[in-house]
Amino acid sequence: MILSLAEVMGWVGSYVWVLVRVAALLMVVPIFGARGVPKRWRILAALVFSLIIAPTLPPVPTIDPLSVAGILLVAQQIIIGVTMGFVLGLIVSSFVVAGESMALGMGLGFAQTVDPQNGVSVPIVSQFLTVVATLLFISLDGPALIVKMLADSFVWLPIAPVGLSPETFWRVVGFGQSMFINAILIALPVIISLLMVNLAMGVITRAAPQLNIFSIGFPATLLIGFFLILVSSPTWVPILEHFLQQTLQFISDLLRQSGG
Repeated sequence: MILSLAEVMGWVGSYVWVLVRVAALLMVVPIFGARGVPKRWRILAALVFSLIIAPTLPPVPTIDPLSVAGILLVAQQIIIGVTMGFVLGLIVSSFVVAGESMALGMGLGFAQTVDPQNGVSVPIVSQFLTVVATLLFISLDGPALIVKMLADSFVWLPIAPVGLSPETFWRVVGFGQSMFINAILIALPVIISLLMVNLAMGVITRAAPQLNIFSIGFPATLLIGFFLILVSSPTWVPILEHFLQQTLQFISDLLRQSGG
């Protein structure tokens, strides 16, 4: 049996399109896209997932990957994968924002450490919450849900010349507000309690001006802040679980509407 060049390129393209979308998502999605994960592992995971997903998909358009249309289709799949990964990244980012708010209230805004996932300096409380969020994400089967969503994305938005519309990106920007809402829900108990502590310290200072409030207030704020983080931590699980389901549903609706 002799295959023509068009048939060979079409067969190769059916795997290339899938590989590009999968690799783009794994480069930015939480856990898989962390800087601590070697790029070789991410490429290997993308190859494995592509070999598993590609045979289950319906026939894709026969387009030469080296043609102009093929290059545009590659760019389109990269945009789709990066968009899904960016939206999923908001889950962990909400804990980073919450940690920054807590750190400012506790007087630890100056205590910065390098975030190995993003390569930027964040308060040490944010780094702690990032680790907690990552562990909770794994315990809630987050990686398995990401793989399932990735496979379903080719059903919701098949490989075709039609990709994401400009309105899609505005919806993604609008969904970003949910990150701040969840950050407020996570940090609000600690912020309000520390506000009451600072008010109490102010009253004590007015009642006893000779008292060195800095030698008492700063350690007290730290201890109370850490205690409040410990007490409020059980509420993070339902918040993260709800945000994860909300994010997956948003991605599903986004791709379904783009796919027509």
